[in-house]
Amino acid sequence: MSDIIQLLPDSVANQIAAGEVIQRPASVIKELVENAVDAGAKRINVIVIDAGRTSIQVIDDGKGMSETDARLAFERHATSKIKKADDLFALSTMGFRGEALASIAAVAQVKLKTRTADNEIGTLIDISASKVVSQQPVSCPIGSNFIVENLFFNVPARRKFLKTNSTELNNILSAFERIVLVYPDIAFTLHSNTAELVNLRPGSLRQRIVDVFGKRLNQDLLPVEVDTAMCRISGFVGKPESARKKGAHQFFFVNGRYMKHPYFHKAVMNAFERLVPVGMQVPYFIYFDVNPSDIDVNIHPTKTEIKFENEQPIWQILTAAVNDAIGKFCDIPSIDFDMEGKPDIPVFDPQNDVVAPPQPQYNATYNPFESARHSQRQSNVPDKWEELYKNLEDIAPEPQEQPLFPEDTSPAQSQESLSERSLAHYQYKGRYIMTAVKSGLMIIDQQRADIRIRYERCLRHIQSQTAHVQQVLFPEVVNFPSSSAVALKKILPELSKLGFELTDLGQNSYSINGVPSGLEGLDCRSLLVSMVAEAAEPSSSSLDAVHRSLALTMARAAAIPVGQILSNAEMESLVNELFTCSNVNYTPDGKAILCILPQREIEQLMG
Repeated sequence: MSDIIQLLPDSVANQIAAGEVIQRPASVIKELVENAVDAGAKRINVIVIDAGRTSIQVIDDGKGMSETDARLAFERHATSKIKKADDLFALSTMGFRGEALASIAAVAQVKLKTRTADNEIGTLIDISASKVVSQQPVSCPIGSNFIVENLFFNVPARRKFLKTNSTELNNILSAFERIVLVYPDIAFTLHSNTAELVNLRPGSLRQRIVDVFGKRLNQDLLPVEVDTAMCRISGFVGKPESARKKGAHQFFFVNGRYMKHPYFHKAVMNAFERLVPVGMQVPYFIYFDVNPSDIDVNIHPTKTEIKFENEQPIWQILTAAVNDAIGKFCDIPSIDFDMEGKPDIPVFDPQNDVVAPPQPQYNATYNPFESARHSQRQSNVPDKWEELYKNLEDIAPEPQEQPLFPEDTSPAQSQESLSERSLAHYQYKGRYIMTAVKSGLMIIDQQRADIRIRYERCLRHIQSQTAHVQQVLFPEVVNFPSSSAVALKKILPELSKLGFELTDLGQNSYSINGVPSGLEGLDCRSLLVSMVAEAAEPSSSSLDAVHRSLALTMARAAAIPVGQILSNAEMESLVNELFTCSNVNYTPDGKAILCILPQREIEQLMG
């Protein structure tokens, strides 16, 4: 039998590794920007064209590479981060595997210009599909300039599965956020098709969070700070009123590396268990500083899953730190005992001050069994009161006792007349509308019914562009995070169709000059942020999906709240409008609106 096991060529091995490391354009940016951070860069510029399909360029002012290092950096497992296996448990850099550049070069056309401070001439390397096309000296500034073009040009299957440009650009912004939030002392810029999306200056951590996600978030941040022998936890959590159903910004970082950790996420949310409604999410930015030997980051190619040696104790420390931050925010103000300018209150001295006990007064002749009528007549009734009513008997007829059923009316007829005079609907606990139908008793959830009605009304306004605009007396300003820029531009025309009048103020800030009629009294700024967050979801790729998402978000915000008492006329109007909808049974997100309790089941319950 002949031998069948063979060693794979480097080109094939690199493509296999690229399948794990380079999944989309955002993966390329993540790897290149992390390398720039490890190189000591103080300014990093990222430029993408067509959401990274056509070109990705990352420019940094780090220490650069020599001619030999520039060539060797594209080989598999070539790295300057570690030298032996024990270094894996003392990592202080973002990268360490030495697979990123080799994987990128295997599925794209890469050009690198780089120069170190002690060289006057830099190096230009051109690589395509892991093959070096050329290498020559070039004049360039200190640092590195990577240009990655035609990503997945030699892997058509992988290129075919890339999403739309807006979706891929959202993924790039998400990956970019995870890096810039760790290094507030580094300046970052991000350009897409010559348009500047992000421009971040060096500053404090709080300032970096505000620059990325908007100034409004600044007033909702509560500092978290705890330092123990096991770990140090710092960062910020949001106030309870900043909770959202979707789009909350939640980040964990350990030793400067972004991570996903559902167990620690539960620890944070447990602290808000009785402060926010069920299903709402609170923003947080939590940074862990742990001994590198106590964690393992080498368990996943993307390095977002990290294993902790002391997971349970850290969970308890995190819970206590978040509870402490919330407790300081909700602290009861101390009582002010400042007596300056207040009236002088004498101090009681038990030795010199003699206080006489109060003397009770009572009526010794009082008899509780004496006739109340007699006492009332003596005290309140005037004399000769009979004269006031002497002609009353001639005017008023004597009262007659009414029978339960009149002689000419049967009990059945009385029940029929009673049902004719009864209310058409009954509201139960401020949430359900109960009404009789032919087959039994119908129970309608008033909030879900109103959501269905408003949802279909909003869709009609979008399609016909007939929404009524209510001008606001004092325009408000809403700030959107940079990560929402793509989704915001996509839905701006649709918001106009709904009745929102927005004026662009620059830097993702808009002035709200008009709102759809019927939204008076609602927080339109929070509503707009929620609508943009919904539109940024991956499921909202098509225009029809965007329309449905916007209509549902606005319907939820304006719907009747649970517990609101409705009059019979309001209940009648709500039921009539519901039965004109295309689907009376379910809300747009699939929740039941009504149910019917059959007549036979009612009879069985009654025995």
